[in-house]
Amino acid sequence: MSGHDDENLKPATRLVTSGRRADWTGTPSEPGSVVSVPVWRASTHLYPDTAALHAGKPNADGHFYYGRRGAPTQWALADALTALEPGAAGTVLYPSGVAALAGALMAVLRPGDVLLMTDNAYEPTRSMGRGLLKDFGVETRWFDPLDPAAFEAAICERTKAVLLESPGSLTMEVQDVPALSAIAHARGVTVVLDNTWASPLGFPALERGADIAVMSLTKHVGGHSDVMLGSASAGEKYYARLRHRAQQLGQVVSPDDAALASRGLRTMGLRLERETSSALEIAKWLESRAEIARVLCPMLPGSPGHDVWKRDFSGGCGLFSFVFKGKDGAARDAFIDALSLFGIGFSWGGFESLATPIDPASLRSATAWPLPGMASTDRFGVRLSIGLEDPADLIADMERGLAAWNSARNAA
Repeated sequence: MSGHDDENLKPATRLVTSGRRADWTGTPSEPGSVVSVPVWRASTHLYPDTAALHAGKPNADGHFYYGRRGAPTQWALADALTALEPGAAGTVLYPSGVAALAGALMAVLRPGDVLLMTDNAYEPTRSMGRGLLKDFGVETRWFDPLDPAAFEAAICERTKAVLLESPGSLTMEVQDVPALSAIAHARGVTVVLDNTWASPLGFPALERGADIAVMSLTKHVGGHSDVMLGSASAGEKYYARLRHRAQQLGQVVSPDDAALASRGLRTMGLRLERETSSALEIAKWLESRAEIARVLCPMLPGSPGHDVWKRDFSGGCGLFSFVFKGKDGAARDAFIDALSLFGIGFSWGGFESLATPIDPASLRSATAWPLPGMASTDRFGVRLSIGLEDPADLIADMERGLAAWNSARNAA
């Protein structure tokens, strides 16, 4: 398999063929003799003699040098991810999604710079703005994800980068990435996008205007809740900066983790299709329930930014949120505790369904919660990650959860 040399292949085909170079799936005498790239565990790479050592390519992709620079197992995953992101020249791997976000931001920011961060960003990303970046002399300012005019007004001479997340991982607002990117580029601002929700299968981030596309591979790519990895893909200019900074920070991923992610990647398209279909069915059912104030699902009409989603996205996933009517956190927790098919835990994108409580009011800097159009008392919500179970069974489970919610409300 040649990897991503045929740009005419459809994404579903690239999921199967990419990253499987013959010299990585065999030996010199028998190239391409196995299907998947074997796991290469090695810290030391050996040279046959000093002439070979001196003639080596110490900082070139795909060449043995030292374990921290990777081997075929890691190269194959990076190669496959690059093949899925139109416009990408390369992909850097990181030990987690948070590490990928930190690596991307530290590659484009310097002391004295200003970072604009969308107000619906993932909490660890917000924490990075308040902590790590602040400690290194970078000022983070937050902006309304649905207000391009306010975003443009927030750009100043020191603004060097913007961090977008579309949809937001809790409140699911879909940003107009092409419009925001155009505004940013006109002012010389670099655009970093957390594209974990849709992946390049549902949203080709670089084609839509982002300079660097970040993913938590822990989610859809791994797909089985047993590995933590992250990635950042970019064109030539930014890929070189990402790679250089990652090497300076000593970032490396284990070959075993890379192999698990490569395995998950092969079925990601099918899993996303199933999870998206089930999520939409469940979201529509929740919308019909009297207990629910708002369903925040980008694929549903009326959800914040749905028109942008419909215009720019070709797919979705199983992650969405909803908000109960009334300000009753105990009833919300009773709903979650009554579920038997949903695990209670962080992360998402695995084969299993999850439910976690959310209270976005504490995670806002530039915008208010509840959202416009919601009652001031509609505060407490639940984020669902829909897995591969039958949606009818999940709906029946949530029926029991809503019964517990009603009982808790009536007892209060």
